[in-house]
Amino acid sequence: MEKHSSALKVMVIDDSKTIRRTAETLLKNVGCEVITAIDGFDALAKIVDHHPHIIFVDIMMPRLDGYQTCALIKSNRAFKSIPVIMLSSKDGLFDKAKGRIVGSDQFLTKPFSRDELLSAIKAHVPAFTITQSAQ
Repeated sequence: MEKHSSALKVMVIDDSKTIRRTAETLLKNVGCEVITAIDGFDALAKIVDHHPHIIFVDIMMPRLDGYQTCALIKSNRAFKSIPVIMLSSKDGLFDKAKGRIVGSDQFLTKPFSRDELLSAIKAHVPAFTITQSAQ
């Protein structure tokens, strides 16, 4: 299968195993390659190795939170063009504004739906077509 090499690479950074597993299952079902990370430090090493096309990052994480992680990604010349979608269980205006300040491209409130994940990908990585498979 040559299609695998052209699969959309999606990184999901969240300290919640449930969120990581949910997102991974949803994304793999539509043909994405999924890289998961438990926090910002874990993610930064993996970004260098995998060069994801889009990154979903939780805001509230230990060690390096989502804002710090996003700021580091966006300040790196090699990775600043990667869309970063912030994930939060809070739907606050402050969180959204702070996310914009550090360079995030979009904000999704948890729990997110399959459609919300896919529409974020379509909006920020339009070159990739998502294969809609039966649920």
